[in-house]
Order: sequence, then C-alpha cells, then structure tokens
Amino acid sequence: MLDIRFVRENLALVREKLARRGLTVALDDFERLDAARREKIARADALRAERNRTSEEIGRLMRRGEQEPAEALRARMREVSEEIKRLDAEIAQLDAELEALLLSLPNLPHDSVPIGSDETANVEVRRWGQPRAFDFEPKDHVELATRLGILDLERAAKITGARFAVLTDLGARLERALINFMLEVHTREHGYREVWLPFLVKTEALVGTGQLPKFAGDLFWTVDRSLVERISEAAAPDPEDFRTHMRELFKNGLWLVPTAEVPLVNLYRDEILDGDALPIALTAYTPCFRSEAGSYGRDVRGLIRQHQFDKVELVKITTPESSYDELEALTRDAERILQKLELPYRVVALSTGDLGFASAKTYDLEVWLPSQQRYREISSCSNCEAFQARRANIRFRRYPGARPEFVHTLNGSGLAVGRTWLALLENHQQKDGSVLIPRALQPYLDGVEVLEPHRAR
Repeated sequence: MLDIRFVRENLALVREKLARRGLTVALDDFERLDAARREKIARADALRAERNRTSEEIGRLMRRGEQEPAEALRARMREVSEEIKRLDAEIAQLDAELEALLLSLPNLPHDSVPIGSDETANVEVRRWGQPRAFDFEPKDHVELATRLGILDLERAAKITGARFAVLTDLGARLERALINFMLEVHTREHGYREVWLPFLVKTEALVGTGQLPKFAGDLFWTVDRSLVERISEAAAPDPEDFRTHMRELFKNGLWLVPTAEVPLVNLYRDEILDGDALPIALTAYTPCFRSEAGSYGRDVRGLIRQHQFDKVELVKITTPESSYDELEALTRDAERILQKLELPYRVVALSTGDLGFASAKTYDLEVWLPSQQRYREISSCSNCEAFQARRANIRFRRYPGARPEFVHTLNGSGLAVGRTWLALLENHQQKDGSVLIPRALQPYLDGVEVLEPHRAR
C-alpha cells in the first residue's frame, strides 16, 4: 500500500508513475476524500478544544453558585458532544474509503524500470546457455512424458478436472527430486533458512502481500460451513442480509496459498524487527493454487499453467537502502538452479506495463522451450520495497530506541517446479524419446542418469 502522506504531498508524481503502468486511475476521489477527512478532523478537534474550555468555565460557574448559566453551557456541550460523535463516525467512514482506495492502487515503479505499455517493452538483460540444435523434431513435454509413462492427464481430469496432473513413477520422483535439489542449493549454498508452512492462510495475509482485495477471482478459498447453511436455509433472504453474510464468509474463510510468498512475508506481520537481524532470507516449498481464469490456448496444455503446481519460493526482508542489491542477489540465486540443471535461459527486466501489482521492479527468468521455440517465464524476482510491509505492518529499528521504519520485502520463484520439470524433459530429450538427467540432479534420483520410455499402467 502506498503511504497516504506521500500520496498527499506528491500527487502529481503518483499520477505520473501510475500512468507509466498504463493506469488512468483518477486520484480526484483521493483529493476529495482526504480534504473532507482533514476538514472534519479539524472541526472535531476545534469542538473538543471548545468542550475542554467550557468544562473549565462550568466548573468556575458552579463554584460561584451560578447554576443557570452553568446549565445552559451543559446543554450546549451535550450538543457539541453529539456533533463530535457524528464527526468521528464520518471520519471513520472516510478512513475506510481512503484505505479501500489506497488498497486498490498498485506499487509505484522504480525509476530504473523500462517504460512501456506491456510485455513488448520488456528489456532483455542477459542470456545463459545456448538453445540446443536438435537433429530431429523435438517433442513437447506432454508427448514425451506420456511415452515415458510418467504423466497422466486423463486420470487427473477424472478425479479433479481440467488443468490438474497426475505424475507417476519416475515422474513423481523427478518432481520430488527437483524440490529437494532446489531447497538444498538455496539453504546450503545461498544461505536461506528453510521454512515449512501452512497451505491455508487468513484473509489478512493475502491483503498484506497484495493479492486481496484486487485478485480475489484468481484464488481458491474455503468457507465456514455453518455460515453457508445459514444463508442457504433462509427462505427469502434479505439482499442486504445476504451481502452481510457473504462479507463474513469472505473475511473469515481460509484461502489456499497462491504462492509461499504469502505465508513467508506474513510470518512477521505486525512485528518490529531488530535491524541487526536483517536481511532475513527464507525459502519454502508449497503447492500453489490459482484459478488462472483468463488463461487459454497453448498455455493450458500440459503443465504450463495448472490450477495446482509446486514451487520453491525465495523471500528476503531487508533495509530500504540494501533492497536493490538484494534483488540482484536473489535473482542470481534463482538463476543458479537453471545453470546447474543445464537449462538455457534469459533474464528480462519487466516494463512498467507488465509489472505485478505489488512490485516496484521485477526480473523474469525465462527458460528455453524447444517445442515452442521461445523463452517462457519460470521465475519472477521482485522488489516490493515498502508496499507489502506497509500493508502487513512489518517494521524494524536500526538501533534500540530508534523510530520504527518499514522494511523492504523481496520475493522470487526459486523455481516453479512444474515448469522446471517440463523444461528439463524438453531440453534434455533424446531421439529415442528418453531424457538425460543433468549430473547435478542425479544424486537426488539415486543415481538415475536417464528416463527410459516404458508402458504406462
């Protein structure tokens, strides 16, 4: 969330930076609400001061025995108290409207972010590895994995629906091996602390990292059964009563995590951290759940874009002055996984029009997919600056007794496991349909060097 004071004092700059994102968000409502709020606060403060002065005057009149003037002032103060009460309620409503408006605004892009309306303005930063020149027509991961007998999309659809997958035999072991491999590299070589997390989170956690309220439609959530029954049993529910129940469901339901970033950042919600303990570097594996309602075409074939997928996440919490150095380091840590797996990739700086909602700057890692003859995203590494910290109220003190400041939070996939799985199959496939296992991963598969086609069961 943006700092209300910063928005108030830099309205033209905020407008200009939001315009870089391609947003024509009118901030007139902010000006109107903020002006009305400050006017009512000033009026309420003046009335409170009047009430304090008059209370002293009433005391003096009472001591002099002047009952009638004192009672007249008491009557006036009852009116003043009622007006203060009314103003306080109006201020609270304006606060809620301002907070809702600020929660709807994305982060402001860093000045180093390329300016552009969409992904076509993204800037390639570097490449690693050379896409392989095949002497045969390379297959896509669905055909490869089906022939290897390690992927079953039909049975997944039977038990759950489209865009879910069942991995079997060495396919399941390969998924588990990749998770273990990524966690081992990040903890032993890169210094991250591993965390095992709940896969369900409260509404406040998703508000804290920026998924709510804007992206509720992209998430899966659970609800209180008793509240559902109470709504469904009402013969003719009042529309406003129904909306009240739905708001209660929305607030009190638990949400399936869309990324481990959400619980990792929220570990420190409403805390003041010791500056000497920063930076904090965390990594975690979780399954991730996303509805991805707008996806279609090639993106929904196979494992490219699933409703449930595995991911190893990286999160850093640090001081404002070090966050961009930490972004470079975090990006390199994610890159190292691709290098060890011998997968060609490129690093792309996202343009202002392609940035995620909470990000001030993002690098995407895009792995080469032979079947598509193009690079596809496998990790996004972002600096959210204080945007998430302000929403989640995560602060630090530089020294004992210092004024608390908001931390900067960073996150990145280290990596998306399903996309790594399919990229490994496609890039290391052989003419006979087998797949070579990179040397770095072989110890995590008990020395298996090649996946051989066999009959699916």
